Amino acid sequence: MHREIHHWYSPSLNKHMEVAEWGHFGFALLMLPTAAADYLEYERFLMIDALAPHIDAGKIKVYSINSINSESWLNRNMHPRHKAIRHTQFNSYVYKEVLPFIKSRTSPETPIITTGASLGALHAANLYFKRPDLLDGTIAMSGVYDLQVYTDGYYDEDVYFNSPVAYLSNLDDDYYLPMLRRAQHIHILTGSGSYEDPEASRNLSRVLSAKGIPHDLDIWGPDMPHDWPTWRAMLPYVIGAKF
Repeated sequence: MHREIHHWYSPSLNKHMEVAEWGHFGFALLMLPTAAADYLEYERFLMIDALAPHIDAGKIKVYSINSINSESWLNRNMHPRHKAIRHTQFNSYVYKEVLPFIKSRTSPETPIITTGASLGALHAANLYFKRPDLLDGTIAMSGVYDLQVYTDGYYDEDVYFNSPVAYLSNLDDDYYLPMLRRAQHIHILTGSGSYEDPEASRNLSRVLSAKGIPHDLDIWGPDMPHDWPTWRAMLPYVIGAKF
């Protein structure tokens, strides 16, 4: 399997950032790490191996980036306002740096689908819902889609605009909403086992349904906990069945 590591100094984040790439062809799958993990987490936890048949067949070309969660909402020594600013800078990094890089490695027409598990699911969904003009869909696994879960009670405009269940509930415009209503690839998955929160996925689904945004809600059984075996089953399944 083709594998490359790319890196550059990010002006959005003022730090060095790496991007891992696997495969040659197919639509681009952009992976957002869980919690405070890094760009090789999906490889370490064998997700890339689970996706290998799709990568080798040229169905997907996979990209994985670093998180900065330890510099924002997971950093208990940081003022909440500064956490919000850092989160916004991360969004800019993805939109202004990562997405153009992926296009340069594929083509301007290549669809880009975000994906992630746990906190990565929130990032994956949020990045897509905020900019459906730049991204083409999301596969969100085992996520909670209200950023306040991670803010210890802090709330401001940036928390609101990075909480999909909040801003989507009030979305009523002539630009982004019609794009979302034409969506073909919004896939929300969760298990029902230990440490999963299926109600969070149901809540996001209710918001999407109320806005007429097409999507799949797939709730797996109580034998599927909040852990890597669940996600290694879910993501290859979605890629194989829905794309």
